[in-house]
Parts: sequence; structure tokens; C-alpha cells
Amino acid sequence: MTEPKMNTESLGVWSDPFDFKVEQARTVAYAEATNDDNGRYLSGEIAPPVFAIVPVFDGMIPPLFKVVPDSLIPFVVHGEQDMVFHRPIVPGTTLTSRAKVTGFASKSSGTTVSLKLETRDESGELVNEQWMVSFFRGYQAGETVGELAPAHSFPEELRDAQPIAEVVQHVDDDQTFRYSEASGDPMPIHLDEEFAKSAGLPGIIAHGLCTMAFTSRAVIESVAAGEPTRLKRLAVRFSRPVLPGQDVTTRIWDKGDGTYAFESTSSSGDVVIKDGLAEIG
Repeated sequence: MTEPKMNTESLGVWSDPFDFKVEQARTVAYAEATNDDNGRYLSGEIAPPVFAIVPVFDGMIPPLFKVVPDSLIPFVVHGEQDMVFHRPIVPGTTLTSRAKVTGFASKSSGTTVSLKLETRDESGELVNEQWMVSFFRGYQAGETVGELAPAHSFPEELRDAQPIAEVVQHVDDDQTFRYSEASGDPMPIHLDEEFAKSAGLPGIIAHGLCTMAFTSRAVIESVAAGEPTRLKRLAVRFSRPVLPGQDVTTRIWDKGDGTYAFESTSSSGDVVIKDGLAEIG
């Protein structure tokens, strides 16, 4: 059977801008849904950093499938997320975002596709930039084309060093239901036990971005003195699923110059977040 082809004509083409009104109740709900009790979030002053995914969630999918054939939808998994923060998201503002697929790379087990997002406030100032890497299992594009998401690999020389912090967080039994409502992510693998099992999973799994939000709290509390606006970049690779009821342990190493490497493991011993990178200002 002939492999479906990528539409390279749509590479590097920005989507039409799309708007999102930031409501205070939504940002507070997101903090609560990720078990983050930072006072600046719960007061509604600013949104948690990983809330940045919410304004772009609906708008990032159409540009992806202008490049990737629709027939590959069943084979996609979320591979990586990389967020660069220029200023916090403030409730009451209207954000304007756009997205584009920048490139793809064929691997032995599938193909990665890099999508870039940027979000601006009403004055046109950049609020954040994001890279999402999707992995299409078993699909061979046969080539590497365009610009790929920036690397953020874990420095192997740090493995012999003691982490400077270790943070344990619990994934509640109802975590996926609360996160789904607050984030707007209705994927059934996070909500429907039978559907998740039919997809080859052990059951309902936590949203990857909820786990990423857990790591943001671990980093901010451990190396940014609890101040969210000091977090300038957060990048992760999703490596294994997290199940409700498990603990997630995030270990953080100091790379120097305000950058930190981290990994997260579940209570089953799986490394669930690899190649974690945080930059603190």
C-alpha cells in the first residue's frame, strides 16, 4: 500500500488569527484542576503558565491536518510541548493566536511533525510562543523537511549528580475529569475507561499537559521561589502515560545560568516526562 503524502505546500503557512477571551473563572479552574495552590492563580491575578495551551487548543489542529493526511489521525500521539513565556496571561484580556506547521522528520518508528504557535495580547505584544511535536506512529514520511522544534535533551553528564530538588505530586482519581472541563480537552482516552482500553491503554490516562502543569509547579516552587513570572521556558517530552491514583515524582538538576533539567517518574517506576527543560529569569 502506498503511504499517504504530506502536503508540503502548507508548510510554513500561518493560519488565520483566532481569538480567545481569558475569563478569570477559567484560569482559576485550571489552577484547581492541576492541584496548584499558588496564590496568584487562585486569586485570579494571573493564569498558570501551562494555561497557555487553552487559548490555542481548538485553533492548532486544523493547520496540522493541512499538512498531515486525515487518514493518519488514529495514529497520532502528543510527543513534546515547548512553551516560551514573554509575559503572563492576565484574565480579562483577549488573546490572538496563530499556528503553522514548520517541518517534519521521518524516524524508524514513525514521523514527528513540528507545529509552532504564537499568542499576542490586544496591543500586539507577544505573550507566549509554543512548539507542539506530534508523533504519527508507524508512518514513514521518507524524508526530513523544514524547520523542526528546538531540542531540549537531558544532559547525560548530570545523571551522576544529585538532583537539587525532588517533588512528589499525586494524581487524583477524578483528575482527568476536572482537567478536561477546565482545559477544554474532551479526548475520550482521558474520560472513558472502555474507550481507553480499546485503544490499547490500561485504562483512563492523565492528560499530558496536566502532567506538564504538575512539573511547572514543581519547578516554580523549587527554583523560582514560588514566583510564576520567573519561568521563561518550559519544555517536555511525553514518554509514558500517567494513571489516576499514581504519584508523579519530579527531579530537578541545575544546569547553570538559570537553566534546569528535570525528569518525572510515576509510582510504577516509569519515566513519564523526559528531556525536561526549564529556564528561570
